[in-house]
Amino acid sequence: RVQVVESGGGLVQAGESLRLSCTVSGLTHDDYTMGWFRQAGGGEREGVACLRGETGGTTTYAASVEGRFTISEGNAKNTFYLQMDSLKPEDTATYYCAADFGTCRLDTQYNYWGQGTQVTVSS
Repeated sequence: RVQVVESGGGLVQAGESLRLSCTVSGLTHDDYTMGWFRQAGGGEREGVACLRGETGGTTTYAASVEGRFTISEGNAKNTFYLQMDSLKPEDTATYYCAADFGTCRLDTQYNYWGQGTQVTVSS
């Protein structure tokens, strides 16, 4: 059974930083893509960043976070991070980690999802 677990959300002020963590277990092999997504209020879930490790760490970012957020793989196996710097109130959302065996992309067609962690940025 595949499990995806996020952690690290919280309340910060605009301009501050936060790092989210994601741990994946139960996948049959290591060749997969990790993605971070977010959903604010009643809006749609949107892709934030993705990473495909087996292609030399290929990453893709949404335009709204490019240059402020960094997705990376941790030293511990199957652990991934989303470093969020220069946070803005519009970054407030529930953030989800997801895993899939496809390419690095920001659509929501991932098979395995975590439960989400809340990030709130005050102005």
